[in-house]
Amino acid sequence: MNRNYFIREIQLDTKKVNSFSEYPYCLPVIKNLSTIKFHPKVTYIIGENGTGKSTILEAIAIACGFNPEGGSRNFNFSTRDTHSDLWQNLKLIRETKIPKDGFFLRAESFYNLASNIDDIDVTDSYGGNSLHSQSHGESFMSLIMNRFRGNGLYILDEPEAALSPTRQMVLVSRMHDLIKNNSQFIIATHSPIVLSYPDSIIYQLDDRLRKVNYEDTETYQIMKSFVNNPKKMLDILGVMAK
Repeated sequence: MNRNYFIREIQLDTKKVNSFSEYPYCLPVIKNLSTIKFHPKVTYIIGENGTGKSTILEAIAIACGFNPEGGSRNFNFSTRDTHSDLWQNLKLIRETKIPKDGFFLRAESFYNLASNIDDIDVTDSYGGNSLHSQSHGESFMSLIMNRFRGNGLYILDEPEAALSPTRQMVLVSRMHDLIKNNSQFIIATHSPIVLSYPDSIIYQLDDRLRKVNYEDTETYQIMKSFVNNPKKMLDILGVMAK
């Protein structure tokens, strides 16, 4: 057993699903889902908008005991109850080792999380200043650099949303430091920079979940094509000046 494992896999208990015609079970990837095996260091879940990656990540986070809108296991605020019941039908295969730290960071509800941190007066754990008093990117980095302490399970949903390319590289470096301190990450992302951590598993979502190599991902291929020949790509998109 690798020392970094906290959760080894999840399994969808199809017998508990009432109907595969209702959301989110109607999504092709969930219809075809049986097991997701996690890497002891980093597991990536990628895919086009609407394929279900955030839905799956949310369900994993809730099954692990995190608040649906983000935070540590000690957070229990709720702004709006929009999460699915997928988590109730997941069987979580854990290791005997229990993480000493953990956090669920999701970009879409980060404002609500920052507000709750102010409300319960725990800003000292996040760098000492209100996350609302900083730019979006600065507040993300304050959380990642100050609140993520290591020996933990960290689930990140599109962390690149507020980060410049430079800050995304800082995130990857910070991930490496935390991994060396016995941490495990599960990440949904569109960013080829965030996706670049070498010792990892990448799952591509389309009609089903499949493992892919970094350079074979659509995220990498599209960005590479654009950066290497932006004029050609813009011409294909029909936005070049005539």
